[in-house]
Amino acid sequence: MYKIFLFLGFLLCVQFSSAQSADEKVNRALYNQIEYLFNTQQADSIYQLANTTFKAQISEEQLSTMLQQLYALGNIKNAERLKFERGIASYRLDFDTEHLLLVLGVDSTNRYHMISFQQYQEDPKVAAAKEAALADTSAPMVAKDPFEFRLENIAKSYTQKANARSLAIGIIHRGKVQKFFFGETEKGNKTLPTEESIYEIASVTKTFTATLLADLVERQVISLDDSIVKFLPDSVAKNPALQKITFRSLANHTSGLPRLPDNWNTAGSFVEADPYAHYNRKSLFSYLRHAKLDHEPETQYAYSNVGYGLLGELIAIISKKPFDTYLKETLTTPLFMRATELKADPKNPNLLKVYQDGAAVPMWNWQAMAGTGAIKSTINDMLRYAITQVAAPENAIQRAMAATKLFTFYIPEDNMDIGLGWHTNLLEDQNLFWHNGGTAGSSSFMAIIPDERSAVVVLSNSNVSVDETAMAIVREVIRKK
Repeated sequence: MYKIFLFLGFLLCVQFSSAQSADEKVNRALYNQIEYLFNTQQADSIYQLANTTFKAQISEEQLSTMLQQLYALGNIKNAERLKFERGIASYRLDFDTEHLLLVLGVDSTNRYHMISFQQYQEDPKVAAAKEAALADTSAPMVAKDPFEFRLENIAKSYTQKANARSLAIGIIHRGKVQKFFFGETEKGNKTLPTEESIYEIASVTKTFTATLLADLVERQVISLDDSIVKFLPDSVAKNPALQKITFRSLANHTSGLPRLPDNWNTAGSFVEADPYAHYNRKSLFSYLRHAKLDHEPETQYAYSNVGYGLLGELIAIISKKPFDTYLKETLTTPLFMRATELKADPKNPNLLKVYQDGAAVPMWNWQAMAGTGAIKSTINDMLRYAITQVAAPENAIQRAMAATKLFTFYIPEDNMDIGLGWHTNLLEDQNLFWHNGGTAGSSSFMAIIPDERSAVVVLSNSNVSVDETAMAIVREVIRKK
């Protein structure tokens, strides 16, 4: 195997002499992306992080073929930076049974021009010290990382609750990506979920919808302060109650629209077990023609599912594409979130059953309210989403994500700010951006801690809320050194 590693290092080091200066943090941030993509075996995505000079000399197929040989080592468990000089960093990569040296050069466009995997040769003095430490029988033995021990206790306190099922937990902290799985996917099957298990993320969907809105603003297609009536049919736009509603007020829940439309459960096709499956654009616009607001726009915060359902439909109208299509083109495809869908395939073996009070219930289907809670996803895909959320805003998607976290309204009774979709609190001197979600049979939570470049995602296929569990994990992540 080492001959393969050395060959790879030689082949990919062709640009060493043209190295450009780059900040150490930028190099580490790019390495963090590469580590995650390596561990999820996304060679194509790693290739897309290269600069044009590199791509001119190495094809995607060549890189993929060589990385395939390295996948046999398993996942990168840890990475330690050994040296940084003139934009080039060396990292020791720890696998289960092997160590490699990665040399990574980053140019002024924050793309790599050199990537080299080589055999790692440890300094003889360091190796001798480690050997002496191992021989010292008086040295204390630590069976498990303290953080992982505490996280396991937190997770088990959830899975041991009556009617709870599985937990999939994804954590990004200072460049390290971790995944943990607890509970069982069905009662009594003693089967853990996996990184490809598909969950409903419910209202965490709203952060995706808000990002699509921010992208339209970033590209100057619309303004947050535009009145929504400019994009509605005349029969709906003439309702005087809607005139002052802006895209901003829809996205930060200050539109004055109620939590749900008054006709959401009145149609003959309504099914209580799948309450949004029948509710289409015609039903939504029928409600909006006579809708009355609970308060004047942008004066009060009141969480509104119909507001986000309407926002999703407006995005579809403006983009002239179905919401599902626009979501894929703008977010999930560029982020390689291949398992993320609005409607999951019932024949997919990774699709989990969901449970309400211990009984299996259907996953919800959505039409006009899709922007409020329709997404189904995996912990792997949600970590791809999270790692983009914590990255420095360098491309259009990252800039749109950053815009969703700008404060737009203060909620004094909760001492909380809201951006576009994200709720924001101060937790242990850290700004915490979060959103939770729930359906009849699922519970979800996502948090971003920008100053720590950290994120937490918690997914469950039970309606037992994960909020308390997720917040306990967030606190552990913030305290982790």
